[in-house]
Amino acid sequence: MNTDVAPRLGWWQQIWRLAAAAAVGIPAWLYTGVLLHQQGDAPGPWFHFGDPLVALGCLLALVWRRRFPLAVAMTVTIASTASALASGAALAALGSIATRRRPVEIGVVALAYVSAAQFTVEVYPIQSVPGTWWLQLTLPALTAGSAAAVGMAVGARRVEVRSLRERAESAEREQAARVAQTRAMERNRIAREMHDVLAHRISLVAMQAGVLDHRGDLSTEENRVLVRGIAEGSHQALEELRDVLGVLRAEPGHPEPPQPSLDRIPDLVADARSSGLDVTLTTTVRESPSDVVGRTCYRVVQEGLTNAAKHAPGAPVHITLEGAAGARLDVSVRNSPAPHLPGAARATQRRPASGYGLLGLTERVGLAGGQLDHHPTPEHGYLLTAQLPWPNPSHEKRT
Repeated sequence: MNTDVAPRLGWWQQIWRLAAAAAVGIPAWLYTGVLLHQQGDAPGPWFHFGDPLVALGCLLALVWRRRFPLAVAMTVTIASTASALASGAALAALGSIATRRRPVEIGVVALAYVSAAQFTVEVYPIQSVPGTWWLQLTLPALTAGSAAAVGMAVGARRVEVRSLRERAESAEREQAARVAQTRAMERNRIAREMHDVLAHRISLVAMQAGVLDHRGDLSTEENRVLVRGIAEGSHQALEELRDVLGVLRAEPGHPEPPQPSLDRIPDLVADARSSGLDVTLTTTVRESPSDVVGRTCYRVVQEGLTNAAKHAPGAPVHITLEGAAGARLDVSVRNSPAPHLPGAARATQRRPASGYGLLGLTERVGLAGGQLDHHPTPEHGYLLTAQLPWPNPSHEKRT
């Protein structure tokens, strides 16, 4: 980006600047006429016609001063030698070139202006007082210095305004990027929560519906239990979905509902058993880990049960929790191979897989500082394991 290029001016801004330059030259032109009358010399045709025409040409040349700054400044300054009225245009050209704040350019144009002022005196037959040569030299130098100082101040202000504008635009872009990143993270978090909440419930409901559809030897009471399980699972799925969506509608600063942790795993296992899964839970954990570790452990168990209900309905599932504070928390969910079902039953029991459950769970475990592993077992079952760090609370307080 070229910082020397000034912003384009509108027609009204051009007009009042040119009018100001003409107004500055009028006193010098009138003063020259007064001196000629005092000497008894009537101003000739050049004073009345040639001088204003040269000044008009200089004013028109100032229109292109921002496109060709140095060329216009030198042209106007040299042309002002033959016109007292053009002295204002020459000062405007000098001020314009000074906005670029280049000492060499400013010095060249200022020297040309002072020299032109000396030759202007020779154009008209004005007799100067002996010994006033210093005044004829000092006055143009002072006016040139004033015009250059004003131009440099305007240039500095212009650079400052441009810098402030660029900073504001950069801050807006950074803020927009942060907002977009925050929204993306929030969308990912909400999508992960909705998957964790709904996939488990809906998988259990689908498994119960499949059993009800393909088991014709069930008693009336067994059918009633399955139907009640489907209704309760659907109701719980809707309630949990309402809780997740409630977070989106909550007012700023409103606390989110508490998330399930390690102490809710027995309830999760009980729900799975009531839905028809053969689940056993073995745990040696006697303490409560942090909320992050407990919540991640809960989600690992939930995803394992969800996948078992999807891909191995009716297969025994064994959950193991081991660990203690100061070491780590090990979680494993192992399911045996799915029992052999008739072809139609297997086709109905096959659930569509989103492919995002284990991917989101891997990200969740990684954020907690742990590791996740999942693979088929040699006996054609499936094993999901996670190792989560469990720092000693007393050690955390000391550090």
